[in-house]
Amino acid sequence: MSDKVTRRDAIVTLVAVSAGGRASLSAVRRVAGSPSRRVAGRLKQSVSRWCYGRIPLDDLCQAAKEIGYSSVELLSEPDWATPKKHGLQCAMANGFGSIPVGFNRVDNHDKLVADAERMIPLVAAAGIPNIVVFSGNRAGMSDSEGIANCIAGLKRVAPTAEKHGVTLCLEMLNSKVDHKDYHADHTAWAVEVVKGVASPRLKLLYDIYHMQIMEGDVVATIRANSQHIAHYHTGGVPGRAEIDETQELNYRRVMQAIADTGFTGFVGQEFVPKRDPLSSLKQAFQICDV
Repeated sequence: MSDKVTRRDAIVTLVAVSAGGRASLSAVRRVAGSPSRRVAGRLKQSVSRWCYGRIPLDDLCQAAKEIGYSSVELLSEPDWATPKKHGLQCAMANGFGSIPVGFNRVDNHDKLVADAERMIPLVAAAGIPNIVVFSGNRAGMSDSEGIANCIAGLKRVAPTAEKHGVTLCLEMLNSKVDHKDYHADHTAWAVEVVKGVASPRLKLLYDIYHMQIMEGDVVATIRANSQHIAHYHTGGVPGRAEIDETQELNYRRVMQAIADTGFTGFVGQEFVPKRDPLSSLKQAFQICDV
């Protein structure tokens, strides 16, 4: 993948095939049906926008609301206000930097800090609790140097995040299948960064799909590190498709484990549907409603 292409850009063509083109609001409502009746509702659920790129954002928000979701996330600045029109939040803003260009290189720090100081107050004003940040790619750098550099850079940003009450979420991604050479590809590595910065406004975005590929042992890892996790993402392994019986994890059990930690943040659905996207989104909500 080119450094200029994010995972969201790369997969949008797949979403177009899945969604079958532009979905009308009537189609959205037909699939979503009446609001889902939560059995327990212990977890707040969100929808990752990029997975449904062919559905107009207003229509996606309407469908998500009717299914029972609380948020549509991973939005850029022009779209931050749209979920509010539908009684939803944006749980996570797209951040600064990129997957390959992040805090593990000192040369990147000045630009990242400047972008952070501009964006974080705007994110706070929009009522968004979290913003995603990235380690960057290794390119031959050792783990210890990458950790030290991320700590140094994120310490420069943390005071602004603390001042405005926005949580920086360091995302862990797999370097085996999707994001070759990405540095923050194991939980232990990312936890060292969080501990080193020692700010209540730096935590982890734990992507279950990515960490299942890299290290497995998902439930035990969540239990051991729950205090460092601000946000979760889903996705079926293999292939990042639906989180149902077609993939290798029991997502309902994983969600029960997350809820049992007392987690109060959001779980974002970040799978790329192979079937009708809104039907899969409704199914995923029901699986995760524990």
